[in-house]
Amino acid sequence: MKVIAQIKLPVEKEMELFEKKFFESMSSKVALLNRITHYIVNRKGKQMRPMFVFLVAKMVSGGNVNERTYRGASVIELIHTATLVHDDVVDDSNRRRGFFSINALWKNKIAVLVGDYLLSKGLLLSIDNNDFDLLKIISVAVREMSEGELLQIEKARRLDITEAVYYDIIRQKTATLIAACCSLGAASVKPESNEIAKMRRFGELIGMAFQIKDDLFDYGEEQIGKPTGIDIKEQKMTLPLIYTLNNCDPKEKKWIINSVKNHNKDKSRVREVITFVKNNGGLDYAVGRMKEFQKEALSMLQDYPQSPYRDSLELMVNYVIERKK
Repeated sequence: MKVIAQIKLPVEKEMELFEKKFFESMSSKVALLNRITHYIVNRKGKQMRPMFVFLVAKMVSGGNVNERTYRGASVIELIHTATLVHDDVVDDSNRRRGFFSINALWKNKIAVLVGDYLLSKGLLLSIDNNDFDLLKIISVAVREMSEGELLQIEKARRLDITEAVYYDIIRQKTATLIAACCSLGAASVKPESNEIAKMRRFGELIGMAFQIKDDLFDYGEEQIGKPTGIDIKEQKMTLPLIYTLNNCDPKEKKWIINSVKNHNKDKSRVREVITFVKNNGGLDYAVGRMKEFQKEALSMLQDYPQSPYRDSLELMVNYVIERKK
């Protein structure tokens, strides 16, 4: 059985019902919108985020979910989908998960409006049901994701990024959404409990490990559908590169910065940088940090009694760093 199917097992019934509710939450009186949202729903990915919501809710409550849990999962998926639609416009990307992106099929203007529509649908789903605690969790995530992206753009221009700033960027850009899923799961079944902050931290740790794993793919030989060196070409400062820059002599540092700034389209130069990073411990260091985040996340699960939900979350934490794409 595939790992994702195994992770999903204890919440399979919930996920089936969620899909129906999620589709309903997108409906509109505008035929064009319904056509586009139908296209989005039929090309869904692994749906890790709603899975986090349901697994955490069931783990902290001893196996219970309620309508708020479904709404929390729908809201996070609506907001996440909105950000993906907008990202494709910003990145001028024509593909998403192997399919045409919304902007490729319906042009940028429609894609931006669809993203705005999904965002407002998510907010209204919470407001209409007085889920203000859930709305706050989501809104913080959206704010942090925007700040993280902008911080990364600002730093990429100067290439003056420290390890601490890098963690700030990935915490906001990637980890905050997984943190929101986990805290939403807890808040839906145990409002105003200390489980909410605890599960937020748990999700944050998984998100940090997840992003470092993504950074490592840029240096790997594995076929993941994205060519190696793409982060360097885009002047993204990732952990293996930051570590190497901080641990080489001034002459080498100058060569790396010059390569990333002025020769990032030169394939052989990019390959040289990748080899240099590998040979100078950049990958080993990043793997070590990723495993520290993984270990801390796993240790947090030990506070809960053994259950199929806890087992699935453990599987999820391990899957994040062992995945091949």
